[in-house]
Amino acid sequence: MLTEERLDFIRQQLSRDGKVIAGDLAIFFKVSEDTVRRDLRELAKSGECRRVYGGALVAASNAGSIDVRQAADPLEKQKLGKAVASLISANQTLFIDAGSTNLAIARALPKDIQLMVITNAPGVVSVLSDHKNCSVLMLGGLHNRDKGANLGSITLREIRYINADIFILGACGIDPAMGVTALDVGEAEVKRAMLDQSASLIVAATADKIRTVAPFKVADASAVTHLVVERPMASEIEAGFAGNGTAIHIAS
Repeated sequence: MLTEERLDFIRQQLSRDGKVIAGDLAIFFKVSEDTVRRDLRELAKSGECRRVYGGALVAASNAGSIDVRQAADPLEKQKLGKAVASLISANQTLFIDAGSTNLAIARALPKDIQLMVITNAPGVVSVLSDHKNCSVLMLGGLHNRDKGANLGSITLREIRYINADIFILGACGIDPAMGVTALDVGEAEVKRAMLDQSASLIVAATADKIRTVAPFKVADASAVTHLVVERPMASEIEAGFAGNGTAIHIAS
């Protein structure tokens, strides 16, 4: 089998299964694992996969600026937002970080619910401006316009003085083996800091983020208390999350 034929086969497997195992490919192609690893490196260079120990996963995609992401799949994000809002109780303290799905979650919170919300996203502050019983604390830091988030040392320092009941995290990629990942190192830092100060973690993920991986690790899958998804996942993926103790919710 020629190199390009192998690469096409790997692309098909990634599209179908979301992952490939180097050892299995070596047996199927009747080549060495070194040859397969070279093939995976080639695909990783073009952003078609992310290499992990023993194989590769689909690479989490960069969907662009926060403005672009807000315009994508608004109905799906609205459903996710409502499902997450149903998991929130009055008088809780929430961290909500930046992200288009998290903005939909903030919009879905009942306008009369009493909450304390801490966020590094000006968009979340704006969305909650008419929630009269919701106190909002805006974290400082250097504002990144594309991310719609305040990031950096000031943000990190302020997070350390807060204890939250729930962290609602905007994930770039999530996989039962690789956990929750982010595309930007600064965002990953802030997400990890918020997680360290929170009693539980909620992740709402659109279908394109499931079983994908980004470069920067935020948390193991076992850290996710609730995972809210658009539709039922493949049985082995669901089992992977459930085996880590994560409660899975399907947005209706």
